[in-house]
Amino acid sequence: MAVEKFETSLKKLEEVVKKLEGGELSLEDSLKAFEEGVKQAAFCNRKLNEAEQRVEMLLKQKDGSFGKVPFTLDDE
Repeated sequence: MAVEKFETSLKKLEEVVKKLEGGELSLEDSLKAFEEGVKQAAFCNRKLNEAEQRVEMLLKQKDGSFGKVPFTLDDE
């Protein structure tokens, strides 16, 4: 089984949202789409949490100390 990528899962989630917003699905199809959306959202959330943990590990100081650095855009 191929490893799912965040971007692929996010695209699937966006497609589900479009289908649901379209309002043309039957109740049963809407429930199936919603279930798929929840699955994709959970996967994306898990991947984002993993990425955050990796970034935090990379921010660890040379002396072993650790401090969180808030994310800011260059404009701020």
